[in-house]
Amino acid sequence: MISAIGAEAAYAARHFGVEVHLLILDSCDERTHAEHARTVAALAPAPHVTVHHLDEARQRDFLRAVIDRARVPKPDLMLDLMLPSEVSYGACTNRAFLIAAALGCRSVHRRDSDSRYQTKDGVPVFPVHPELTALGRRAAEVAGEVSQKDLDPAYDGRPVSMAGGSFIGELSVDIAEIRALDPDVYDNVVGLWAPGHWTAERKRQLVAESFTGAGTAPYTEDRTQLTLVDPMRVDMCNIGFEHRVYERMPLPPARNTIGSDYFHIHLVHDATLPGVLHNRHIENFHTPERRTHTGFTAYQTRFVKFLLSMLYFHFVYDRMAATGAALLDDRQEIRADAVVALLRESTGLDRTENEWRLDQVDRAYRRLGGRYAQFAAELRPRRARLLDEVRQDMEDFALLTESWTPLVQSGRGLLGATP
Repeated sequence: MISAIGAEAAYAARHFGVEVHLLILDSCDERTHAEHARTVAALAPAPHVTVHHLDEARQRDFLRAVIDRARVPKPDLMLDLMLPSEVSYGACTNRAFLIAAALGCRSVHRRDSDSRYQTKDGVPVFPVHPELTALGRRAAEVAGEVSQKDLDPAYDGRPVSMAGGSFIGELSVDIAEIRALDPDVYDNVVGLWAPGHWTAERKRQLVAESFTGAGTAPYTEDRTQLTLVDPMRVDMCNIGFEHRVYERMPLPPARNTIGSDYFHIHLVHDATLPGVLHNRHIENFHTPERRTHTGFTAYQTRFVKFLLSMLYFHFVYDRMAATGAALLDDRQEIRADAVVALLRESTGLDRTENEWRLDQVDRAYRRLGGRYAQFAAELRPRRARLLDEVRQDMEDFALLTESWTPLVQSGRGLLGATP
């Protein structure tokens, strides 16, 4: 993927005449990092492309400098929220956002290591093309360059703030084995990420399209749509954001939680900021580590925490949708204070619904037997702690959001920290 994204970066610089920073955030062990470094060194030099390959030590040095200069409350906690010892999809992307702001980037284009590009006639199909074509421009300017416009004219003057596609291939969440073992259990478990009050039919519809991306049909030709992008139609492995989104709001820094990095997709949609949906879908695959015993337990824990997190996120999403364009200030930029208020309000929710979710997971996994039943047994004594953790994750998200503007501003003078 390093070689492939290097080619995409060179394409972006060559085709669009822009300066490109290729940022590789590497949390691997020393041996693997060294292998990655050799791959980076072997990349063909490309005009106007600068490569930054940062291990965690160099990331930590940059973050500590930013945090110290920003003089934000609880600096040690801020560092932990930005670079935790556990897996955090949101924290990793937040580091990319903060470094991008420090480098003066106008957009961030995220790609993941467990994905690859499609090809047509032997040539890679790079998503950066529809992203850079649209991001940051007024919707009215982009309207004539897309295949379809499905956008209220009232939003024509707003900037295109997100451009994204989805994926083809394996499910985005590694739970296909559950479906193979027992389709009924799969339906019941996947349905747990729906709001608790939904009807059985709405949950069935959600299950049918959950984690499937764009299916399996390969790319043939470009199709683009200017719209308020449906969060179910894009994936964070294949997305670009304009700087005025990520410089105003971070992502949830939740630990060990799948899906914690998808917040901005909902935020852009609910705030009525235009986006472009494209079909340059990325091929998704799963790494073998998840199939080991340790990897299995860790991954299933992240999945369960995802299910529990939805109690809070659905509350926030519903209220963001109701607030709509009032989430924007007079410059058409995100009002982070309005989002923080919703995050803090969500932490007061009764967690009975989440206790029910844990009961359902326990019953379903015991029915599956084998290592799923073993995981259910190991999960039982951790229930109270998990319930506390997902609530605390929302508190942490609110705290980080309140400190985000000072962090972004303080990083702008520290470009030398990201060689």
